[in-house]
Amino acid sequence: MITARVFAGRKYAVLGLARSGMAVVECLLASGAEVTAWDRQETPRRKLEGRCTIADPMEIDLSGFDGIVVSPGVPLNTHPLAAKAREAGVPVIGDIELFAQARADLPPHKVVGITGTNGKSTTTALVHHLLEQAGVPTRMGGNIGLPILGQEPLPEGGVYVLELSSYQIDLTFSLDCEVAALINITPDHLDRYDGFAAYAASKARLLAMQEAGHFAAFGCEDAETSQVQAHEAARRAPGRATCVLVDELAGRQGEWPSLQGPHNLQNAAIAAALVEELGLSREQVLTGLATFRGLPHRMEVLGTFDGVLVINDSKATNPASTAPALAAWPPHDGRPRVHWICGGLAKADNLDDCAPWFGHVASAYTIGEAGPMFAKLLTGHMPVEDCEMLCEATSRALKAAQPGDVVLLSPACASFDQFRDYEIRGDTFREIVGGLTSSDQPTSGSTGRSAA
Repeated sequence: MITARVFAGRKYAVLGLARSGMAVVECLLASGAEVTAWDRQETPRRKLEGRCTIADPMEIDLSGFDGIVVSPGVPLNTHPLAAKAREAGVPVIGDIELFAQARADLPPHKVVGITGTNGKSTTTALVHHLLEQAGVPTRMGGNIGLPILGQEPLPEGGVYVLELSSYQIDLTFSLDCEVAALINITPDHLDRYDGFAAYAASKARLLAMQEAGHFAAFGCEDAETSQVQAHEAARRAPGRATCVLVDELAGRQGEWPSLQGPHNLQNAAIAAALVEELGLSREQVLTGLATFRGLPHRMEVLGTFDGVLVINDSKATNPASTAPALAAWPPHDGRPRVHWICGGLAKADNLDDCAPWFGHVASAYTIGEAGPMFAKLLTGHMPVEDCEMLCEATSRALKAAQPGDVVLLSPACASFDQFRDYEIRGDTFREIVGGLTSSDQPTSGSTGRSAA
């Protein structure tokens, strides 16, 4: 694990003992800090008995603490801990801020920070893959993979690649990434922010923490991202805050089976800009793009069954993230070929982001709480079947699809009406497809690894 002398003798409270919280506690204890830990669940508390103080920070005197480390899932806009910490003059931080503070004690290295509403997981995994394929020592963490503090430090010359959500950025104050990216900003998580502008400002803070000489890449396809890029370009030297253009790579996308669609072209272009800034050649980039296998639930190829391609894009939890998936498969021979399974717990009362690609849809199969609303929105644009349950929608879609068609689960909704999270929803879809196609042999994509 990562440890740092800077924490020795300091006093911290840690709220939330899931994976990242436990990694924080272990890092701080190993570094010589005094730790008070708490979780509402008894099991993780019991694991730490005898090793640190077990107490709820809401019920103790916070004076004298150097920081309160909370999970990004704690809603600081409503949680009373935020006010109590302010009154005590104690900063509320996250594990990424601890990592930022520990950097001076680590072997010389660089950090890549990647944020955005959509595409950040794929871009992060892709940057990590490109570096790894080029022989650069690298670790991936943040909002993806293992907690960064729980991983072994890199040797000199290594690169830490961090996916950073707005919640994590809100808890971070001194992370100066040598290389960073803002992919896009679209409305999301507005229950945690005082409007869209506040959410966009949270994303922008990752770039604002960079020194002016460091590099940042932007996917300037929305107004908010373009505004952040313009602000950053004004305080940096020319070429240090750039809008990434996809034109140079567009002709090669057919060589990357796990990076289809216009959104993945942008993801690839941003990843290429980041790693080329770190010293990789264009040849190394193209080789790595062709071997990238992607992430589950993000345009995951489940296989081709009787000529029908089946895609699990359960991670698409809002219309803006579903739109690129619909765009990836245009009509063939004048016939729309996407059988679109959509619905769940809606984050918006419209599908405006998806509307430009309605002509790609042969039929829609709506599910979940948003099913009736989506059926009304889509009727008149395409055939619609309101199925309610995922199993029914999948069965109908597979029966209706013809060779050359695509059955696409891209819900444009959260999963919480019927599933614990998008991963369970995607796993369930995979199981349903497996049961319905058990007599068929997938002719491609049988590894189930691809990305959005």
